[in-house]
Order: sequence, then structure tokens, then C-alpha cells
Amino acid sequence: MKQLTLLILIKENQILLAMKKRGFGVGKWNGIGGKQAENETIEETCVRECWEEINVKPKNLSSVGILNFYLNNQKTIGQKVFVYVAKTWEGEPSESEEMAPRWFKIDEIPYQNMWQDDIHWLPLVLNGKYVEGDFWFDDKDQLLKYSLNKINN
Repeated sequence: MKQLTLLILIKENQILLAMKKRGFGVGKWNGIGGKQAENETIEETCVRECWEEINVKPKNLSSVGILNFYLNNQKTIGQKVFVYVAKTWEGEPSESEEMAPRWFKIDEIPYQNMWQDDIHWLPLVLNGKYVEGDFWFDDKDQLLKYSLNKINN
């Protein structure tokens, strides 16, 4: 099982998403994040990935969820994603070889150009909920089913 992070930067009524330019998820808007490296805490992964992908060092990470992804009808979790929100950071988001960041108004999030699970959990996180979810995708990246728990913070 891979452990990954996903970070959402928020300022006022806007959310920072980034267009994935290469690799897994290419062509989709997403939060910032990636795979945990050996001997790295999950929070360190979140900070490192943000720096590598958009040249920003997030501060005061808030844990807002854990999402489990099952791919191609796997019986075991393929990816466990630790979701964070940050409202403060050092630096200005800028494009890298992997990601092209852009600010969106919260009521204009481009869900149609994102992973199909995002529309189910992201609005809850943006409304202050902690989420725990399981999402099953087929080999064509289509969401087959999901289960989601929300917990008041």
C-alpha cells in the first residue's frame, strides 16, 4: 500500500489547485502532494511535495481526512491518502515541470476536470468536516462506488 499526501491551500474564499502536467492523473486539477519517502513522516512528505511541485512551504498543516483508494477491484487498499489544509505558507505558488497551480473561487471549483471522488469529499472539508472515505476505481479511472464518513471538527 502506498501512503501519499494531498494538500489544499486556502485563502479567503479561494482554493489552490494545480493541473497535473505529467504522470499519474495528468490533465486533472488536483491538490498538491505525492508519495511518502523512506524515513519521512507523512507531514514531512506533505511539506516536501508542496515545495517540489509549486515552490511553497506550507505552515500550520491541519489534518482534514484520510482517503483510501482501491484500484481495479483490489480487495486491499492501493493508496492511503492523508489530506491536509494550510492557510499560511512561505513563497508564492509557481509552476513546475509537474504542476501548474491556479486559484479558484470555492464556488467555481472545476469538479468536471478533477478525479471523480473529489466532488464527494472536498466540499465537506471546505465546510470544516474531517472525512474518512473509501473509493473504488476501475482500470479506466472511473469511480465505481464509495463510502464516506464525515466527522465534525
